Amino acid sequence: MIRRRTLLTATGGALFGSALATGTAHADATIAVNPGTGYGTWEGWGTSLAWWANVFGARDDFADLFFTTRSVTYNGTSLPGLGLNIARYNLGACSWNSVGGESMVESPNIPAFKQIEGFWQDWNNESPTSSAWDWTADANQRAMLVKATQRGAVTELFANSPMWWMCYNHNPSGAAGGANNLQTWNYRQHASHLAAVALYARNNWGVNFATVDPFNEPASTWWTDTGTQEGCHLDPAVQAAVLPYMRSELDARGLTGIRISASDETNYDTARSTWSSFNSSTRALVNQVNVHGYQGSGGRRDLLYTDVVTTSGKKLWNSETGDSDATGLTMASNLCYDFRWLHPTAWCYWQVMDPSTGWAMIAYDANTLQPTTIQTKYYVMAQFSRHIRPGMTIIDTGVSYAAAAYDAAARRLVIVAVNTGAAQTLTFDLSRFSVVSGGSGGLVPRWNTTTGGSDRYRAYSDTYLSGKSVSVPFAAGSVQTLQVDGVTR
Repeated sequence: MIRRRTLLTATGGALFGSALATGTAHADATIAVNPGTGYGTWEGWGTSLAWWANVFGARDDFADLFFTTRSVTYNGTSLPGLGLNIARYNLGACSWNSVGGESMVESPNIPAFKQIEGFWQDWNNESPTSSAWDWTADANQRAMLVKATQRGAVTELFANSPMWWMCYNHNPSGAAGGANNLQTWNYRQHASHLAAVALYARNNWGVNFATVDPFNEPASTWWTDTGTQEGCHLDPAVQAAVLPYMRSELDARGLTGIRISASDETNYDTARSTWSSFNSSTRALVNQVNVHGYQGSGGRRDLLYTDVVTTSGKKLWNSETGDSDATGLTMASNLCYDFRWLHPTAWCYWQVMDPSTGWAMIAYDANTLQPTTIQTKYYVMAQFSRHIRPGMTIIDTGVSYAAAAYDAAARRLVIVAVNTGAAQTLTFDLSRFSVVSGGSGGLVPRWNTTTGGSDRYRAYSDTYLSGKSVSVPFAAGSVQTLQVDGVTR
């Protein structure tokens, strides 16, 4: 992720025609939930650990807030735990040692908390048991990785950049002009670093990475030697050259069960372009396609889904997204677009804590590195992550402002809807389900977050079924979750 780019505006209407015209409801509307159309089993919600965990990784309260559904007191306020169950660990590219008179070249614009220390610090010895490797590095982010794992999180290993000494200019922020910066003679070594960390994590940290992604927005050319974070441009041909090494290095260590994810491109259209460039043998190496959501409400999510899932049979994750809207409405709207058109089986926010109050769910001061305010975005996230849970089946709502998930074992239907316009009433038509009884007396519990009001994930017990439908008033700028029990799909 890089912040200086501007999120693209909504361009999808011209592409989808009338379909995207339903993206925002501005008048009372009826939504017909369709249990006959499903989009796979939900795997969960997540966040990347760098950079916030590099600052707060030792904090148990934040581990509980983000990786459990328990109520946690923060600064005197009881917060609902978000229940995230995916933690993405960023393998660092920095170290401050000297090797043969050479050392890392630092961008003048990268703050210290965004410099993540890597483990393989001396290219002269590839053995992880040698002094060329420092397994005490990156203590804080590692601590949060372990805490997340202990709380049940699935983990992914990824790299924003190869180690500095693998880069042509020794600068892990990028190269002048956004050029390819991984030395050709270090393609295998980059994969070896990742695989060695995955093995060490299994044997020493109690962390079994499910997936490894050697790239992060690699086709993008904004990774330069004056950048504000770690990053590396790797065009699709370079990616295709690295991926076989990634598989062979994992397999050589007996890590045959770790799947490869790629390529974490910055948006849907770039992900399609990269995937289209791969030949069949390269595609066969990739078990899961990761994409970032920085196209906002634009981009051809539908075509990426077709290319990756329908045609290629691969798993698809939105592995990183974020925005500068502290209310959470932009996040909720784009997330519903993902449910409608992209159909990922997992969704990860970039940084749950951030110095920017717009990007953060909980903010912190970049100078003092002290946590500060809880943003409304936190409560909006709770509407989704606390209710659409792993194992549920994602089903069709026919609109781009509501998502639905079904739990067959509990006979529970969960609906999350977003109202970005004026106050309105939404009616949910459940007539396509064979049985809809609700709770006691047809009760439908709901939770409300009004971004411009006082409700912050407030629970209500005042809504009831009317036959096989339920109507709910939505204030302007609100997100609500409905839980309908006694439902047979």
